[in-house]
Amino acid sequence: MTLLKEPDFGTPAREGEATVELTIDGVAVTVPPGTSVMRAAKQAGLDIPKLCATDSLEAFGSCRLCIVEIDGARGTPASCTTPVAPGMVVHTQNEKLGKLRRGVMELYISDHPLDCLTCSANGDCELQDMAGVTGLREVRYGSGVEAGANHLDAPTDSSNPYFDFDASKCIACSRCVRACDEVQGTLALTIEGRGFDSKVAAGAGVSFMESDCVSCGACVQACPTATLQEKSVIELGMPTRSVVTTCAYCGVGCSFKAELRGDELVRMVPFKDGGANEGHSCVKGRFAFGYASHPDRVMEPMVRESITDPWRKVSWEEAITYTARRLQEIQSTYGQGSIGAITSSRTTNEEVYAVQKMVRAVFGNNNVDTCARVCHSPTGYGLKQTFGESAGTQDFSSVEKADVILLIGANPTDGHPVFASRMKRRLRQGAKLIVVDPRRIDLVRSPHIEAAHHLQLAPGTNVAVVNAFAHVVVTEGLVDRSFVEERCEDFEQWEQFISGPEHSPEAVESVTGIPAEELRAAARLYATGGNGAIYYGLGVTEHSQGSTTVMGMANLAMATGNIGRRGVGVNPLRGQNNVQGSCDMGSFPHELPGYRHVSDDGARDVYEQLWGTPILNEPGLRIPNMFDAAIDGSFRALFVQGEDIAQSDPNIQHVHAALAALDLVVVQDLFENETAKFAHVLLPGTSFLEKDGTFTNAERRINRVRPVMAPKTGKQEWQIICEIAQAMGYPMHYDSASQIMDEIALTTPTFAGVSFAHLDKVGSVQWPCNLEAPNGTPIMHSDEFTRGKGRFMETMYVPTSERSTRKYPLILTTGRILSQYNVGAQTRRTANVAWHPEDILELHPHDAEVRGIENGDMVALSSRVGRTTLRAELSERMPVGVCYTTFHHPVTGANVITTDNSDWATNCPEYKVTAVQVDLVVEPTAAAAALEPAVAGS
Repeated sequence: MTLLKEPDFGTPAREGEATVELTIDGVAVTVPPGTSVMRAAKQAGLDIPKLCATDSLEAFGSCRLCIVEIDGARGTPASCTTPVAPGMVVHTQNEKLGKLRRGVMELYISDHPLDCLTCSANGDCELQDMAGVTGLREVRYGSGVEAGANHLDAPTDSSNPYFDFDASKCIACSRCVRACDEVQGTLALTIEGRGFDSKVAAGAGVSFMESDCVSCGACVQACPTATLQEKSVIELGMPTRSVVTTCAYCGVGCSFKAELRGDELVRMVPFKDGGANEGHSCVKGRFAFGYASHPDRVMEPMVRESITDPWRKVSWEEAITYTARRLQEIQSTYGQGSIGAITSSRTTNEEVYAVQKMVRAVFGNNNVDTCARVCHSPTGYGLKQTFGESAGTQDFSSVEKADVILLIGANPTDGHPVFASRMKRRLRQGAKLIVVDPRRIDLVRSPHIEAAHHLQLAPGTNVAVVNAFAHVVVTEGLVDRSFVEERCEDFEQWEQFISGPEHSPEAVESVTGIPAEELRAAARLYATGGNGAIYYGLGVTEHSQGSTTVMGMANLAMATGNIGRRGVGVNPLRGQNNVQGSCDMGSFPHELPGYRHVSDDGARDVYEQLWGTPILNEPGLRIPNMFDAAIDGSFRALFVQGEDIAQSDPNIQHVHAALAALDLVVVQDLFENETAKFAHVLLPGTSFLEKDGTFTNAERRINRVRPVMAPKTGKQEWQIICEIAQAMGYPMHYDSASQIMDEIALTTPTFAGVSFAHLDKVGSVQWPCNLEAPNGTPIMHSDEFTRGKGRFMETMYVPTSERSTRKYPLILTTGRILSQYNVGAQTRRTANVAWHPEDILELHPHDAEVRGIENGDMVALSSRVGRTTLRAELSERMPVGVCYTTFHHPVTGANVITTDNSDWATNCPEYKVTAVQVDLVVEPTAAAAALEPAVAGS
């Protein structure tokens, strides 16, 4: 059996746990009650033949290969479904069992096109492995090749861009069907027919591509034969070596084995021991890695004097020397605060740390910010004010103990699909779901799941809804008084505030659009339904009151005592792979690494002593301030690390004007993106497959990112930063990325116990990781809050200034789709475009009808700041008056539409509420088109 498909059924008993003693093949075994005989045998080092069993699926007992004999029992039960019993004596190998297993294998192979008795070409076939294990030498019925078994002419479905389904090789073991059900939760596959007519189907007469399959790869991973196989394996052959690393897409932070044949990457296989994903994956992490070798990648540094000049390829030495000289010239002319940088949430902690160090120690200012400014900065502010820590409270597995899940402004099945699968498993087990979202996301109603409440609020009214929840909790006597009295402060003042009649569900019904009684029922469910867990996303933070909503959710969790244990908490679903890490590393202009304010003399002294240079005690410029200062002429140069701000930031026309006004724009990235159109220096970046370092995911998990291959550009990104610093006269040098992490651990209390060596030993840790918690802290605030007492904050609802008008009567909200990621720079350069070739505007049928718009029509989408065109899709997912689009394609430029409204505390843009108009684009007739030039010139 191959390394990748070798299931580990061993689960030793924990100290102090009840145990059962039994004997298997003469070996004494002690295991916890409820353990299967197969798992107990594995723990004893005894392998029982199997096909339908894996450690990631529920016991099934269909293949009949894992049969055993038990003294005193009748028959030969399946070991995977038989629980142990005290004193049980089990025999896994004898002549009778061997004969039965060989008979079973004969039946499988007689209906299989590969001669599994002799075939060695396919090294990933468990059927072949089991034939050897059972000692099968010949097939009385003739092998499938010889006998022309019943389904050898079945066609191969190659519709999916990443894997084939060769039905002729299928043994109908159901592992793919069960993986789709139990692991992914999509239920896209089924077994059709009975007996020899049984076959796997992706739907009634449809291909995999046409079905509900989300291409997570769980079925491919589960398949014991070559029925479901990656096209890359078919093309390149079986891999020969692997490197464990971390996905560079969303904030879940899945661990993968990057499997290579020689130096060529063949496939990414989810790592079973990955703390965040535990062997599962999504279509992006599993398959969409081709961008790393895409011909569009920038491989050599380029410079130009003006953005109207052509690029000139140069050596690394020239590019670094030019960049350093221009930065020094600009700072000498315009002052110390005239230059700055934006760090990336797609790069490693070590690379981000290097950039912020360059800004503070070399540039001599605090003009450093990060893309978290435009996504989750309200999370940092709101949780710091209430709990004292700028991060989520739980690990992902905590959801397995949740009884009620309050999901606000997040769409996990599209944005965080691997966590969504974990959440769906818990919901199918009986947990209740409350969805607060203007749009009817998939989790509102999906196979075997239906939300108890879908509160379809008006965009921009999150604070009013959360306050109404809290009002019900307080006025109906649902407060956990003992928790509040013991662990919180400022409750009485908040209680008086939130008890006011203006916060009641009845009072806010006209504002939120949610029926008062339904909101009351949802609040009661959260407060009384057992462990209540809050999960939220950008639909909370990207509002003018994003920080207020975060504080309101923290208030709600504290009031109900839903903090400090498994199954509860306030949990942000971070957007990019290292958003949490980029914030941890001191990327904000007011904070040093570890969220210590730049005015903190003690924190500054640590870095001043280590870096040998003064650190300013005043915050620097935020991203919006940088843009404004660029236009007014006081800010002159910007280093942009791995962020396409010219596509992703709001009010793009303003961003473009700011970039065009700068004397120097330096972009470090994989591709010549939209921001690079304004750049004077373009420095090639490295893909995650080339990086050496760490990412920190949404649950504060620090994962190793190991280089699968050498940097294609010849340099790691942190090395480039160091060389720029050195060219500017500052001695900044590291021998390796691990030395940077050592410096982070030396200076940042929450990372004090982190090192590459420790991570390589234990796998991953969740900060804080220090002497008190050497293996990390999965659950925060268990005994006390980071700030001591949890603080209740008054959260006044202030309506957004962005409201619908007669000119702009609709409200636009934005989000992501499963197959694409962020601005699409990576996923658009993979086969994922097959699912999402363009951004679509979802429009309610009523809103479409009054505008004469039909499904598929091109429409003009306009706001008070811009206009774009895209295709309309009629959908009842939104309420009347609300439309929705994604922002993955620069040709659409959805952020041409979004305004510069932002969160009052952090300047996080209000992407989720934009007043717009939608008009049908009338294609000109041929005659009219021919007249256009004459008309224009008349």
